[in-house]
Amino acid sequence: MKQRLNEKLTLFFRPNFPKKYVKPSNKKYSVTIGIGGNIGNVERRFDKLLLALEQNSHFDVIATSPLLQNPPFGYLEQNDFINGIVILKTNLSVNCFFKSMQRLENRYGRKRSFQDAPRTLDIDIIFFANKKVNTKKLIIPHKSWHNRESVTIPLKHIQNNKLL
Repeated sequence: MKQRLNEKLTLFFRPNFPKKYVKPSNKKYSVTIGIGGNIGNVERRFDKLLLALEQNSHFDVIATSPLLQNPPFGYLEQNDFINGIVILKTNLSVNCFFKSMQRLENRYGRKRSFQDAPRTLDIDIIFFANKKVNTKKLIIPHKSWHNRESVTIPLKHIQNNKLL
């Protein structure tokens, strides 16, 4: 099912997106990640990513958003992006979690050719508990998250539909 928001934005509802998990978690940190991509079968890749997160004992997946198709920004000569939000819990430190997300990006073919380039999978840490991080490699909360429809629309859907 899909819901057209306007001529540029469309929400897609699939079996795994949105989804609320009922299994309780005793892990310490609540983390919000943004996922995105615009190369190949992005929805199938997101399903595989979600399965990898579910099967990894370091993570408890709490909820996912619907997927949002939206135009690129920065470099405009590329396909629209598909974006979503995943809420999970972990006991990993911020740095270990970051490295783990980079490994997942690499597993699914992420290449860093230039800023805002097309990509198979992009994982952004939007929030990590109430922590603030500002280093050369990592900024949490994610820089400009509140100005990006690719984050705010899926995140609002999770909050408004009480998927947390």
